[in-house]
Amino acid sequence: MLETDLQEPVRPRPVAVIDIGTTSIRMAVAEIHSPGVVRQLDAFSRAVSLGRDTFHRRKIRRSTIEECVRVLRSYRRVLDEYGIQPAAVRVVATSAVREATNRLAFMDRIYIATGLEVEALEEAEVNRVTYMSIYPHLESRPELSQSRSVVIEVGGGSTELLLVRGPNVVYSHTYRLGSLRMRRSIEALRAPLARQRELMETQIARMIEQLQSHMAGEERVQLIALGGDLRFAARQLLPDWTPAQLASLPTERLAKFVNQLLPASDEELVQRFHISFPDASTLGPALLANLRVAQALGAESLLVSSANLRDGLLQEMAARDEWSANFAKQITRSAIDLAGKYDSDLKHVRHVASLAVKLFREIRQEHQLPSSYEVLLNVAALLHDVGRYVNVRSHHKHSMYLIRNSELFGLGNRDMLITSLVARYHRRATPQPNHEGYAMLPRVQRVAVAKMAAMLRVAIALDESRSQRITDFHCVVKENQLVITIRHAKDLSLEQMAIRQDNGMFEEVFGLRVLLRPQG
Repeated sequence: MLETDLQEPVRPRPVAVIDIGTTSIRMAVAEIHSPGVVRQLDAFSRAVSLGRDTFHRRKIRRSTIEECVRVLRSYRRVLDEYGIQPAAVRVVATSAVREATNRLAFMDRIYIATGLEVEALEEAEVNRVTYMSIYPHLESRPELSQSRSVVIEVGGGSTELLLVRGPNVVYSHTYRLGSLRMRRSIEALRAPLARQRELMETQIARMIEQLQSHMAGEERVQLIALGGDLRFAARQLLPDWTPAQLASLPTERLAKFVNQLLPASDEELVQRFHISFPDASTLGPALLANLRVAQALGAESLLVSSANLRDGLLQEMAARDEWSANFAKQITRSAIDLAGKYDSDLKHVRHVASLAVKLFREIRQEHQLPSSYEVLLNVAALLHDVGRYVNVRSHHKHSMYLIRNSELFGLGNRDMLITSLVARYHRRATPQPNHEGYAMLPRVQRVAVAKMAAMLRVAIALDESRSQRITDFHCVVKENQLVITIRHAKDLSLEQMAIRQDNGMFEEVFGLRVLLRPQG
């Protein structure tokens, strides 16, 4: 009998994700199999009025909150039937909750009533999850893996857009333009039906103008469209479409369909297509936005995907909340682009980043940080010198400011704050309670900042010569010392001096004095 036959099979892990959107609350129940294979078991969707509240009065009404409570209580009963505990459920909310002035009261009420913790996803996090959901298409189709693509999803409150070359994200952005947001702004103007298309066209044109400014010099690209409205159009126009595959929807056919839909009232759309009123209200604006983007890009067709936010969330859960190597690569590419924008010495910062990552892995037993922090340390190392673009004096503080006020693909505000603080502490003062941003972090993340900054200081010292001559080393803890044995280097006097000058933080954080020595 083979050894593998003696091993017990890995039991599937039951999980669920719940997406609280602008017009509906959707849930997917799934099993996660090793290694990271997801099998969806069930799906649910219930209409709600969140977007109408937030985009009209900036606040979620009490009646709407209780409407959401009823939906989530019914979902909780389903989860109980599947034996899925709240710890195995991820509940996220997008722009309709994120932008509400009473979002905290909303999330607290949901937790009190259901025991489910709602996470309001930031825009960068939505972009990250969108990429996770679409990546299987980019990886499996040669014409996409070797070309430029624009991935777009027009939601109820915002439009997510990714510019991708092969599997790599070049640019990502969230535009505050969504189908329901457009509809609410037009209703506020009390515009007649005949003028509504003109007003929507004006709003869409502003987004396209911004998009084109970021795509200057790009050749013709393939457009990949996500979203329930596009899936509806594909089902109507391509009856043989298999949702597991990308549907090729000709732009001309979509234009004719949009021209038929826009003059119709919501009541007429409900009767004609047997859809709900919330779906009818977003259908025309969403399809018009997709159409105009396709025409602006010169796309003869749109590739319509059935991928959605819940797919991306399940992929993240399958990775057990660790960022995949490919996703980490996308973040790194974005950080390198930002470092280049501020004229950093790319050879130096890239080498420092590689040394910091190696140190992170070598002393994992000492720092005890999860793997996601390795990515943040790598980014902080790549960006620690960007402040020199402003002024060499106090450049560590300028680095923090520039990082904190920049956008990196996939990193939310909290991740950017942590990264900026690690870069800020790469020299001079150690973290203090009165330092901007540091005190607002919970203790676990404050400690993580200190640990990563201490590692970054050591990595910078190892390239004190800026010659990238130290490439390999090994770490051992001996008698309150971290002994770093450097391979293929004889004279370490410059690096040893740099370590002695900047060793205080590492010793303060880890209780270990750093000692460099050449391999004997």
